[in-house]
Amino acid sequence: MDRSPGLIRMPATADSFDHDEPAGKAGLVSPVVRAFRLLRYVVEGGSTSNLSEVGRTIDVNRVTVMRLIATLEHEGVLEALPQGGHRIGLGFLKLASAATAADDMLDLGRRVLADVRAALNMSAYLAALDGSHVVYLLRDMPEAGLISSVKVGTRLAAPLTTPGRVLLAWQPAGALETVLAQLHREAGLPDPARLRAQLAQDREQGCAWSFSGFEAGIDSCAAPVFDALGAAVAAISVAGPEAAYQTQPGLRARAEQAVKNGARDLSLLLGSRHYPPAA
Repeated sequence: MDRSPGLIRMPATADSFDHDEPAGKAGLVSPVVRAFRLLRYVVEGGSTSNLSEVGRTIDVNRVTVMRLIATLEHEGVLEALPQGGHRIGLGFLKLASAATAADDMLDLGRRVLADVRAALNMSAYLAALDGSHVVYLLRDMPEAGLISSVKVGTRLAAPLTTPGRVLLAWQPAGALETVLAQLHREAGLPDPARLRAQLAQDREQGCAWSFSGFEAGIDSCAAPVFDALGAAVAAISVAGPEAAYQTQPGLRARAEQAVKNGARDLSLLLGSRHYPPAA
């Protein structure tokens, strides 16, 4: 039984769910405290099939347990099981995932980028969209280094870079049109139809390539990273000297595969069940 220190127990009445009462510390709201007791009970494997047993375990009355469950079901925090009982609901998991995804992505991204860099001995990057621009969040450099103006914190118009293009390619149609309109206002997008065709090709290929496109003499490839909800939240890219691709047979294919593998691995670590997700 969870008997947290300092919590004052209320009489077990149906009305107690609707009223706040002193709970040992000023400002604590008893229905919220009880809801978290119930959630801990479910997470730890407790069954909600027997409401009386649940009430005894978390120290609230049966009617309050019933109303707590109904409320948490309504909010998507609990989900009823066909065989009886409950599990943590998808709504709660989405909220938790959204709250932790940014930190998780950076921590996990460092490890994935290290693998991509080691596989190719090229600079590897993690980038994300910020409106109509792409921001480089992480960089992992080979020992030899690479002369490049792209550093952590660099912010560029999305269509100019492979991470930006591949992220635009996987945006929902409405969001993409909003970004294109913003780009047109900011910089005068020269040929929207040509960009849309390029994005469609990038999406079909599963990655975006640039050959001396942003920086002369440097080729780049990027692939999208998806979260648990199937949204393209970031991109992994590599950049290497054009001469290396020309003199090392098969390097371009290996680079593309390494980038896709890294993006897939990070997506799976972020909770994506399929790579890429179904349209």
